[in-house]
Amino acid sequence: MSTAPETPVVPDTADTTAEPDPSRRLLHRLILPLEATPDIVPLYIEQTSARSGANTASFGLGGDDAAPETPSRSEHAGASTAQVDVSELSERHSVRVPAHQMRSFGTYFNAFPASYWRRWTPVRAVRLSIVTSGRGQIVVYRSSARGSIQRQEFAQVSGTTRTEFDLPLTAFGDGGWYWFDVYAGSRAFTVASAEWTADAALARTTGSISIAMTTMNKVEYCLENIRTIEQNPALREVLDTMYVVDQGSDRLNDHAEELAPLQESLGDQLTIIEQGNIGGSGGFSRGMYEATQAERSTYVVNCDDDIVIEPESLLRLVTFADYATRPTIVGAHMFDLNNRSVLHTFGEVVDPWRIQPALPHGEGALGHDFGLRPLRSTPWLHRRADVDYNGWWMCLIPTEAVREIGLSLPVFIKWDDAEYGLRAKKAGYPTVSLPGAGVWHVSWADKDDLVGWQAYFHERNRIITALLHSQYPRGGRVVRESQFMDVKHLISMQYYTEAGRLLAQRDALRGPGSLHEEIGTKLPEIRGLARDFDDSTAKKDAEDFPEIHVDRPPHRGRPYYEPQRSTLPVWTVKTLVKQLAKPVTERSERNPQATIPHQDARWWRLAKYDSALVSNAEGTQVAWYKRDPRRVREMLGQAVSTHVELHRRWPELRQQFRDAASELTSFEAWEKTFRDNPAPVRPGKDDATSAGAAGTDTKGSPSA
Repeated sequence: MSTAPETPVVPDTADTTAEPDPSRRLLHRLILPLEATPDIVPLYIEQTSARSGANTASFGLGGDDAAPETPSRSEHAGASTAQVDVSELSERHSVRVPAHQMRSFGTYFNAFPASYWRRWTPVRAVRLSIVTSGRGQIVVYRSSARGSIQRQEFAQVSGTTRTEFDLPLTAFGDGGWYWFDVYAGSRAFTVASAEWTADAALARTTGSISIAMTTMNKVEYCLENIRTIEQNPALREVLDTMYVVDQGSDRLNDHAEELAPLQESLGDQLTIIEQGNIGGSGGFSRGMYEATQAERSTYVVNCDDDIVIEPESLLRLVTFADYATRPTIVGAHMFDLNNRSVLHTFGEVVDPWRIQPALPHGEGALGHDFGLRPLRSTPWLHRRADVDYNGWWMCLIPTEAVREIGLSLPVFIKWDDAEYGLRAKKAGYPTVSLPGAGVWHVSWADKDDLVGWQAYFHERNRIITALLHSQYPRGGRVVRESQFMDVKHLISMQYYTEAGRLLAQRDALRGPGSLHEEIGTKLPEIRGLARDFDDSTAKKDAEDFPEIHVDRPPHRGRPYYEPQRSTLPVWTVKTLVKQLAKPVTERSERNPQATIPHQDARWWRLAKYDSALVSNAEGTQVAWYKRDPRRVREMLGQAVSTHVELHRRWPELRQQFRDAASELTSFEAWEKTFRDNPAPVRPGKDDATSAGAAGTDTKGSPSA
């Protein structure tokens, strides 16, 4: 309706039952929650009275003869809003708006991400078709990359009506969204459907997907995700098969009562593969391998097991990838499973100087809560975020890209998704983190994987990624920053973590040759180190340890503060002298000096103690950290030695890893790794002939 008058009145004679136009293809449609709970409602629909100035006013729609008035719109950024009653949200694609109220679909799942379609596809115009029943008003809005909001179109409707708006995408070069709001008159007003479509001829292909889901001992999550897919007809139309790569000891096939009806319904759309635990990179590589070798699917979608899926997200990923100007990796965003209106990030890049995850443009926030600051009130969410990679909580990868650049690096966990995105980018396959496609996953805020056994994989794989992809001599800041981290862990009495980091550095110095060979044995090796360290021995409660005894209180009762940059060199020297030479008091060996919550366990605070009880990130366990000058001297010496060698040998190691990269990620190398790591036989459950073959749809060995 780009040529409509200022206040068009759409009659009730429109045909709302017309057959779909074959020349157009659905890109995006109105959806409401599968399970409407208050914590996720703000992601789908809003009652935005605080920002629109429209609380209960009828906007001149009190009677059939009332003159229509265009609703005013004022912006009150960050203003709290009354939430839509979940009892209204009983349908998946329609909503009934009570009399004299308004509803906005300028939300994460229902606004149309126009700038992404403008940048990555040939689409330059979309059609918004809305079917309504009753008397009301529809207002279409658009935003700019700066987050400024403009009214694009307006229509007053009555009866049962299909209203269409043809909307250009030409002005969305740097950012911006489309969305619509509706306003009810003196009676309830129903939005029966809303669809965004484009010229079908512009799609590069019409693709299908295989899903690769890696799981380990998370049967309930996995079964629920299989069930979600099984119950979605539209999704099953584009699904070739779902590969569930089971690497656990509690396996899906042990739960035949729950699994059997799903397997019967899905048939060959569900394939369960059992293999040994070779980490996320091994599980995802197996799914990518099988999907590519089968030569059925246009795309493979890597998915974590412990997620809650919004099934429409998968359809949006496929559609966007079909329209992309060139084969493109398309990923979903991650929301906090335990705080479901909170977005992890809007996109991620790899800082080239530090080889660390970073936010695009340096803008945005970690943990943005749409329940507190909706999309329209948050300007940085309107700028398009161009990324280097997408997390493999849900990420679509063209199978032609897999054939060209290979499978994941054999790194078990950590950095596999980021490295793959960087590798794909070099080969001409960009990555898009697509707004409107999201899953819920446990937030990193509830974990601390930089401490404990996972520290090994963080350290080694970051170094490997830098060797493969850093454009700076000797990796930019990577080696120096790694040394700083070693010092921080040592003065924090985190010796088990540091032991893992030192092993990671030594393994990186060994070169790429053992990555495949050790992928199934490295984790037990790292966990085996834990028995030698007090800081890795945790108990459930602080009362399980001796009582706290304070040898000497803080100076004048003042709390410990992080040293300022100007005083940090002197502070570091004094602290290292204490850590290396000052004996530990006998009393601190018998009694901890403090109880420190996880959020307060910062390096500059822990450095002040000889011993302390420290809780973990989840708040479920407590460990007794004890200062050990002998360990500090030994480990600091090793850290200095490994970093000197890393710096000296960087050009040599860089060449070794880059020369080996194609072989490391090749189908042939991974085939051998799959064969060398079969699902282990479990005494009392399996025997040598039945392991990995629990059902006709279960695979053990790779297909080749």
